[in-house]
Amino acid sequence: MEFGAWHHVRCDLASARQNASAFLNGLLPENDRSQLARQNWGATWAGTGDAYCRLADLNIIKKEYDGATEAWLCALTAFEVARRLVPDDDPRRAHFSAKVEAGLQRIGLSFRHEVESAWIACGDLGEFLACYLPAGTPNSRAPAVICVSNEEEKGATLLGRLLPVVIGRGISLLVISHENTANHARGGSEIVLSHCLDHLSLRPDVDSSRIGIYGDGLSASLATDFAAYDRRIAAAVCDGGIWNRTRSLRSVDWMTSTDDGADRDMVSGLCSRPARLPNCPILVVAGGRGVVSVCEAIKLQTVCMAARIDVDLVMPQLIRGGLGEEIDNFVSSDDCIFRWLEQKLAPTPERVVG
Repeated sequence: MEFGAWHHVRCDLASARQNASAFLNGLLPENDRSQLARQNWGATWAGTGDAYCRLADLNIIKKEYDGATEAWLCALTAFEVARRLVPDDDPRRAHFSAKVEAGLQRIGLSFRHEVESAWIACGDLGEFLACYLPAGTPNSRAPAVICVSNEEEKGATLLGRLLPVVIGRGISLLVISHENTANHARGGSEIVLSHCLDHLSLRPDVDSSRIGIYGDGLSASLATDFAAYDRRIAAAVCDGGIWNRTRSLRSVDWMTSTDDGADRDMVSGLCSRPARLPNCPILVVAGGRGVVSVCEAIKLQTVCMAARIDVDLVMPQLIRGGLGEEIDNFVSSDDCIFRWLEQKLAPTPERVVG
């Protein structure tokens, strides 16, 4: 199957995402020649995104707002594919991210509910700006998810990736940047995220008993710590404590220079003991550009099953590039993540709000 910048694109989000997923799955391990081909594909997918933007503008002129929204969502997916096809240090990556942010600003012209700016006040830690996407159910309380971007991206970039996924699921999103939570003293990230949760809990369109958290990249570790710290969290997409445990093991390796029985017992204890895990269902994303390897995730799930802890795994399909970078199929993994969140945050008799 051929993929490229169509001269006459159609407003069909499902087909656009299926094409993006099939394209990512079809990438082959790279050599020097295919490295150039992959970058050319990046330009092709960026051109496809531009074509969708032109279609959205045309639909707005014709006052066909549903079609315009669909075209914008297709454009966001195409730009995200383009971003992932160029190396992290390529200037075009920032250019494609800027296209995503511009799309988010313009989608309000057609979208039923605009992406809102939300100031989160955190007391002595100051305040910061987050993005809030309402679920579109003003007459009922919907579940919500706090989404924290990875360490290399802004919150707006993550929102651009997730917007096409969350549409129609009845879930609100509060999206924040990794830098707003990570650059604090020990315990500061939990305080910041608690203020985010407070902000959502006070909103009349949010069901405070159905709020989850999703940490992308290194933010998966922050999500684990926060869900264990604040028991109001109903579901967490996180690293299951693996990042912190790995750091602890490395510290032990560095501090211990002898191979005595006490050292072996210490390491064995760290490997077998579940981390301080949340008291809620958790989903661990293993492999890809995240912080958790597939092997570590499977070991964690085995330990948690024995301890009757609700842990699920999702393993994105990925391709390793010729320069060592990895591209994961974000389309399929994001769909899996939000299907899981939709299921775990569904209303239950215990969560009915009177």
